[in-house]
Amino acid sequence: MNILWGSLTALIGLYIFVSALIKSEFIVYKMLTARAKLLWGENVHTFLLIAGLLITGFGSLFFSGIF
Repeated sequence: MNILWGSLTALIGLYIFVSALIKSEFIVYKMLTARAKLLWGENVHTFLLIAGLLITGFGSLFFSGIF
């Protein structure tokens, strides 16, 4: 079960990271940025870039069974 949830978490984190890197106009990413912009203002893409990396890292730890 760790393989399923770990890979799913890592893929979601990778999506957030890549979307923040290219500043995507996809509707899901736009909803994430609209919500995060309330707190982070103009630094929202940097915040989501770092958050995507962290989520991908934790997903890979779940996948490998370390965490």
